[in-house]
Amino acid sequence: MEIRQYYQKIRQAESGISEPYVVVISLETADGGVAGTATEVNRANAARLIVDGRARLADPDEAKDYHARCEQARKAAEQKAAAAKMQVTLISDADLRALKSGRK
Repeated sequence: MEIRQYYQKIRQAESGISEPYVVVISLETADGGVAGTATEVNRANAARLIVDGRARLADPDEAKDYHARCEQARKAAEQKAAAAKMQVTLISDADLRALKSGRK
């Protein structure tokens, strides 16, 4: 394919994408690309992947599922970070009684 035609196809594909970021689904390729992996990319990268035959645009249900999985992963990471910040202090009975009575 001529380089001019290649970039023209990329520009056409990019103009057909209305959102600044879209979810694409990878296609199986001869060089070892694995099919079915969802990724969110910007419009320019999505157009290039589509023209190269490495990915396709995700349908709305696939995009919704992808965003739901990302949200679950984000919440799990936040919970893990919060659990790592939790501090526990062990005190003896005598120290507890002293704190309750107001003495130090």
